[in-house]
Amino acid sequence: MLGLGTLQKKVFGTPNDRKVKSIRGIVQRINALEPEFQKLTDEQIRGKTDEFRARLAKGETLDDLLPEAFANAREAAFRTLGLRPYDVQLMGGIFLHQGNISEMKTGEGKTLMATLPVYLNALTGRGVHVVTVNDYLARRDAQWMGQVYQALGMTTGVVVPQMAPDAKMAAYRCDVMYGTNSEFGFDYLRDNMKTDLKDVFQRDHYFAIVDEVDSILIDEARTPLIISGPTEDRTDLYVKIDAIIPELQPEHYEIDEKARQATLTEEGNEFVEQRLRAAGLLDDDASLYDPESASLVHHVNQGLRAHKLFQREKDYIVRGQDVMLIDEFTGRMMEGRRLSQGLHQALEAKEGVPIQPENVTMASVTYQNYFRLYEKLAGMTGTAQTEAEEFLTIYGLGVVEIPTNRPIAREDLDDRVYRTQREKYAAVVERIKQAHEKGQPMLVGTISIEKSEMISAMLKQEGIPHQVLNARFHEQEAEIIAKAGLPGAVTIATNMAGRGTDIQLGGNMDAEIQRRIAEAGEDGDPVAIRAEVEQQIAEAKKKAIDAGGLFVLATERHESRRIDNQLRGRSGRQGDPGKTLFYVSLEDDLMRIFGSDRLDGMLKRLGMEEGEAIIHPWINKALEKAQKKVEARNFDIRKNLLKFDDVMNDQRKTIFEQRREIMEDDDVSETIKDMRDQVIDDLVHEHIPPKAYPDQWNMEGLYAEVMRVLNLDLPIIAWGEEEGVDDEVVRERLVAEADKAAADRVERYGADTMRRVEKQLLLQTIDTNWREHLVTLEHLRQVVSFRGYAQRDPLNEYKTEAFTLFEHLLNRLRVEVTRQLSHVKLLTPEEQQALLAQIQENQRRAAAQAAGTATTAGSAAATEPAAEGETATDELPAEWATTGRNEPCPCGSGKKFKHCHGSLL
Repeated sequence: MLGLGTLQKKVFGTPNDRKVKSIRGIVQRINALEPEFQKLTDEQIRGKTDEFRARLAKGETLDDLLPEAFANAREAAFRTLGLRPYDVQLMGGIFLHQGNISEMKTGEGKTLMATLPVYLNALTGRGVHVVTVNDYLARRDAQWMGQVYQALGMTTGVVVPQMAPDAKMAAYRCDVMYGTNSEFGFDYLRDNMKTDLKDVFQRDHYFAIVDEVDSILIDEARTPLIISGPTEDRTDLYVKIDAIIPELQPEHYEIDEKARQATLTEEGNEFVEQRLRAAGLLDDDASLYDPESASLVHHVNQGLRAHKLFQREKDYIVRGQDVMLIDEFTGRMMEGRRLSQGLHQALEAKEGVPIQPENVTMASVTYQNYFRLYEKLAGMTGTAQTEAEEFLTIYGLGVVEIPTNRPIAREDLDDRVYRTQREKYAAVVERIKQAHEKGQPMLVGTISIEKSEMISAMLKQEGIPHQVLNARFHEQEAEIIAKAGLPGAVTIATNMAGRGTDIQLGGNMDAEIQRRIAEAGEDGDPVAIRAEVEQQIAEAKKKAIDAGGLFVLATERHESRRIDNQLRGRSGRQGDPGKTLFYVSLEDDLMRIFGSDRLDGMLKRLGMEEGEAIIHPWINKALEKAQKKVEARNFDIRKNLLKFDDVMNDQRKTIFEQRREIMEDDDVSETIKDMRDQVIDDLVHEHIPPKAYPDQWNMEGLYAEVMRVLNLDLPIIAWGEEEGVDDEVVRERLVAEADKAAADRVERYGADTMRRVEKQLLLQTIDTNWREHLVTLEHLRQVVSFRGYAQRDPLNEYKTEAFTLFEHLLNRLRVEVTRQLSHVKLLTPEEQQALLAQIQENQRRAAAQAAGTATTAGSAAATEPAAEGETATDELPAEWATTGRNEPCPCGSGKKFKHCHGSLL
């Protein structure tokens, strides 16, 4: 008997079916336009872009233009690439334009599909960002799809790390920009650290399409983007603490693998205290429980985590003199990514490589908050349904499953569960052997480098030829994946397997043709080579299909169903046959940490023999339940982190918007005056409290603060003794005197010079204080987490205290800007000329002395002793005479005084 929900779906269709059905009319309109666009010349196709832009300017909307724009882009794609987007690709493109995630199976052509909404939205002239998971794909897609945009009269750019600023600026001015999520995010942070608007790269956050959206917006979104600067070197501390950790016994610490935490027990604390005292890191009368020891405890805990939770070849690898992190979801090395709060340094100490200095955060943003800057966001992937709730909750993105162009012919077998890993891997090797002998291509999925190399060693013993794809060989990724579909090929891969690069049965035709042409050189005939390769690949594809298509054999279940589905999706592309099978053991991390202990007992009671597997749909459901638990837990962690980051994000937006306004404004004198007036208000309010009697006024304190902050020597104490003087009169007099001093500086140094100084000083002060504020917020976040033990909500505590800290930041900004501008001393144009003449004269004398051909005047000047009481300092501006030798030179060169004009003394 059918359940009510099942019956409802049969009659009315699923919500997804209804969404897909709702846009079929638009697809039909696009198809109806195809004959009309096929008749256009290449020039007319390009001319359509100008026509569409003109119609937009007259008031038509992008939705009005969609059918024609999609038809135009489809024709351009066919003419340039020989690829005609299918109806399902048109559907996916429409949903992307509407701001959804289009879930399309592997091999359905997501890269080509994206050109349709990209072209439509780029007609606005505001630039569209296409975000990919790595630099290789960004370059490949920009070059490949750039041909389509060029045929449509649009420009394409690519942004990758280490680009020259001019090249990056040009890329951001293009209609379409390809790049990685981290590079777009870092450029946003860099832009908000610049002091001149013309140096800013990103002009707008209008529309972004994120490729492999689940990987970028969920997996990678757990780690914020941080731009940091080095702090003091603490190498010795890390080395000394690292020497203690291996001496710890199991009773000295506790490991929580679920939470990825390691903590010392009472015994461990006592042991570590003794060892720290012996190493000279802790005083004899001090304890780890003392507040002053917080930093030491932090570093010991990080050392403990580095040794007990982080495994080489799984969480990181050592490459040369560097510890390179490995992305647990993709298996890729994360170039340039470092763990924060001393954990990376602890890993470097553990591995005995040079320890890089710790960094202090200068700017940071989470991926969630960066991508929510875009007016419209869309994404595409093969696996998003399992995380649909998170996409909707955090990003407001709906997930739409797009039908496949051809029916899926892949067979997904039930999992095989073994009691031990030894039994499981023996069965895996046997299965690989069988498939290889019958010529079936195999992709063997592993979750770590260590496991991939262990299976590789077992296959070598059996004499089975194979390729290994993991973070060690990521440079050969495209080449290895291109050959993974050959008959009998065995490819062992971590989760990085072919993100963005499809495994094609029989081999990758384009890659093979390019390789053969390159090998043949000038003597080769491209047409003949293409014909030969096409024939060979067709024969190889038939053999692979006859053997059953691509067999994906996964050696372990991942924490996330989505990662498992990605691996499954490598097989059965475009209606090809295929097979997928997961091998699991009760000793695997997922089963050991999150699975049921009762399962092992049940299997023992059933009397399972050595090497025997249990295969049943119920087991699949049990595994899926375990994975759902982990996914829900990880979602809660990310949601909680985001709530904390949202507090800081509101402050970040305020500061960045303020910076932007200052950069756009040529004259910030009004802002400076407002700040100065507010500082005076605060000073008067502090020293002359409301409704206080004159004998309660602190006029001496006010005089001292006015001297320190405003650099004004005024008879403030005498004012307090005058009849009829109250706080308002004092305030008005201070404002008048401060305004007069500011006007004097403008008159002396020139309005243009003062406007530039005010602007630069304001931006520098904001940046310096914002950096300090970020560090304070990091410490605050760690501290408030413990307040839950006192039945106080850590988030509310964080919000309240962060708001108070932000108010302090704004007050500090006003005071510092006012104080620095009140004390600023610049050279007048006349003084600059006099200084230049003096420098030139000194250089002339030095040159003459060196050559031994000094003029009479020069010789006299060089040999005549200085008159009594006269020094060379007197030749420089008078106010420079008090400049310290190690202070910055007042000329503004950025050098120390002793290395600049002080060297003339």
